[in-house]
Amino acid sequence: MSTAVQRRVALMPWKDPLQATIPEIRSGSLGAVYYGQRRSGDFYDFVSVPPQRVLFGLFDVAGDLEQARKITASLQKKFRSLGAKLFEAEETDEPNSLLKLWIEMNRAILKYAGGVHACSAFIGCYDDVGGTVWYVNAGHIPALVRHKRQIRQLEATALPFGLFAHSMPPDAALVAMNPGDALLLVSKGIVEANYRGEEYGLQRTAEYFNRSRFDSAHEVCVGLLDKLQQFMHAAPTHNDVTAIALVRPA
Repeated sequence: MSTAVQRRVALMPWKDPLQATIPEIRSGSLGAVYYGQRRSGDFYDFVSVPPQRVLFGLFDVAGDLEQARKITASLQKKFRSLGAKLFEAEETDEPNSLLKLWIEMNRAILKYAGGVHACSAFIGCYDDVGGTVWYVNAGHIPALVRHKRQIRQLEATALPFGLFAHSMPPDAALVAMNPGDALLLVSKGIVEANYRGEEYGLQRTAEYFNRSRFDSAHEVCVGLLDKLQQFMHAAPTHNDVTAIALVRPA
């Protein structure tokens, strides 16, 4: 592809979020699974920042697909470009850079939406050498961390994006991922999946995660979607259904 054509492609507007490329990591595996066709404003993404960092995010822009479409693609573009820039230096202050990313993503939502428009999100930075995850949970469903036989929930540390122009920045939180530990992120479509008036819920998700002993992150995600389909007795087409996992083998 010529340089001129590449420039024209780069300037073309994105109609929907681009398909994420899942990076390989040395200390374990990353995985993500999305079921069916996009129905609302959910999307996930990864940004590999050599030599040792991987940014990841799971986003839920409020509204149906048409309402969210004008925001999601631009938000992904911002996440990729700014994330790579903030974390590229070897001596990057990861928690401070993550807070800068949170601030700019909040501004971006307000800009792209033309005003207040909620977007819950979980954004994190994994250090492939140290095995740590700095994260901000902006009003998203808690992530789950499995350590030995215990499950820890990574609760919200900030308000969702897009609610206030000058909201107080949160503190980034840290979780150590030791060999044998795993992390699981799920979309609202998983916990709110319903069968005869009963939701699948975060508790069932945590129980599955605690029992699963897959060696790869992809298997963790696929196994969860299989459990969800068994629970619903049907394919989960009610909403965006997404799972992201990070697994460090023992």
